[in-house]
Amino acid sequence: MTEYTATVTDRPVEPLQTHATIVERRSGGGSGLMMAILLMILVVGGFFAWQFVQRGEVRTDAVAGAANEVGNAAQKVGDAARNAAQAIGE
Repeated sequence: MTEYTATVTDRPVEPLQTHATIVERRSGGGSGLMMAILLMILVVGGFFAWQFVQRGEVRTDAVAGAANEVGNAAQKVGDAARNAAQAIGE
């Protein structure tokens, strides 16, 4: 049989040491999110600006085409008037 002996001392028992490590990760303070939002606003604004420019070019082309047709019609009226004047003069 094995005997165990215990020794009692007057020293107080030291408390168990614990250790905690806290790692703080700092973010950019939302600057990345703000940059993404700004980029989206610029992209959407650019898209609408491009559409506005394209519509303006279509309108310009339509006005130029209409002016060309009016010019052709005026030429035909002028030719008809000249032909009528020549016919009356003969």
